[in-house]
Amino acid sequence: MSGQGASWAEAFLEMMAVERAAARNTLSAYGRDLADAAGFLAGQGRDLASASAEDIEAYFRSLGARALSPATAARRRASLRQFYRFVLGEGWRADDPARRVEAPRKGRPLPKVLSREEMDRLIAAAGQRDGAQGLRLACMVELAYASGLRISELTALPLAALARDPAYLIVKGKGGKDRLAPLNNAARTAVKAYLAVRPQFLGKADKANPWLFASRGKTGRITPRRFAQLLDEAAAAAGVDPARVSPHVLRHAFATHLLEGGADLRVVQKLLGHADIATTQIYTHVASDRLREVVASKHPLAKKR
Repeated sequence: MSGQGASWAEAFLEMMAVERAAARNTLSAYGRDLADAAGFLAGQGRDLASASAEDIEAYFRSLGARALSPATAARRRASLRQFYRFVLGEGWRADDPARRVEAPRKGRPLPKVLSREEMDRLIAAAGQRDGAQGLRLACMVELAYASGLRISELTALPLAALARDPAYLIVKGKGGKDRLAPLNNAARTAVKAYLAVRPQFLGKADKANPWLFASRGKTGRITPRRFAQLLDEAAAAAGVDPARVSPHVLRHAFATHLLEGGADLRVVQKLLGHADIATTQIYTHVASDRLREVVASKHPLAKKR
């Protein structure tokens, strides 16, 4: 990007960082999205500052023809809309060229969720791996399921956060916001068992490694991709379709099982770190569907039909 459009984009990203405390990954995504739009507009002899509504419409149409995933295309549209709302608010333009372009409507897919029995089998299968590997994987699964941690939060846990057997964690989530994440007895027991073998994952000159889930790799800690691979292996061993299992599915199970057990939606929102309760409400649909399935299969009158 260059010219006035580039300076506007820089100001937009600065605002997102300072005023809205956007995380580094979020800022990087916004930057890539604006650069993508600027590249398209440059081919039309325009830039972000001079683009017309027709130019933005053409860019949005191009997203659908580029084999992008629906999520990526939707995010790029949203990024450009936010950018032009900011530009309009600053008075740098008198119009919003993205305003008249309607976003494609799409139903929000329900998250994949494992049953409690499937979670029990998955945890058991994780712990059955050989030695230290099994204790580490079981600990990661127990922590994710007990606390609803995101995979990025789980793999970034510092050793100091669990060295003294706490009853809860203070987790820095999206936007740099802190929240409390509970630890049940099963998770705390799994942590203690793993800590006893953690030195086996350290190199000879790596005694000061600060990460809970240490690794001899470049980052010094287990990567989300590696955890996902190990989780797939545990799912297969547990007789659960690996296609239904991912690190994020453990977070979904945490939320859904809480709601099935009668937890208040606002409490679940806080535990998940959702800024908007509408994001949490999707789990009420999953929980309701599962409860209906139980009634349909277990109720005496249902069985007579």
